[in-house]
Amino acid sequence: MNIVLIGFRCSGKTTLGKALAERMGLAFADADSIVEQKHQMSIKEIFEKKGETVFRLWESDAIAEIAKLDGHVIATGGGAVLRYKNIHNLKRNSVVVLLSVAPDTAFERIQHDPNERSRRPTPAGQDPHAELCDQHKMREPLYQGVADITIDTTNRPVSDCVEEILERLKAFKFGTDGADLGPLPL
Repeated sequence: MNIVLIGFRCSGKTTLGKALAERMGLAFADADSIVEQKHQMSIKEIFEKKGETVFRLWESDAIAEIAKLDGHVIATGGGAVLRYKNIHNLKRNSVVVLLSVAPDTAFERIQHDPNERSRRPTPAGQDPHAELCDQHKMREPLYQGVADITIDTTNRPVSDCVEEILERLKAFKFGTDGADLGPLPL
């Protein structure tokens, strides 16, 4: 069983994923990092040189491989939910945790993180904030439809979010009626 983190850009998938994996004694896998390592380009370079369509294909290949793992915390890219194939692969052997973030917070994190701006594509239109908000509005229902558990990461410390994820995973494992739903790595 894996724990898959989904959510919008800068919701904390990689940061929380690493912290959660360490806390649970599990391995960590990051779909974006796998794509970057395999193709020797940053996500931003892939978008610029190959286009979004190629990136989404490569992302799907990485997710198909990651989904075969067991006992991992997995961080996906923000657009992983845009392809049904990814959703199908991730839901097969995982509890899916949505890390929800307000679009204004995501935008602020992008602006203040030089690594984020250098590695990932940025909205290219006249109003990047409005583009980001539009993208968030379009994707949020997709995230909600896939998630087993939702955690709001807006303006919260990593440690608080990790604790809430652990509590929610325990509740999820035993369901509302107390029946054991299977082997979660808790």
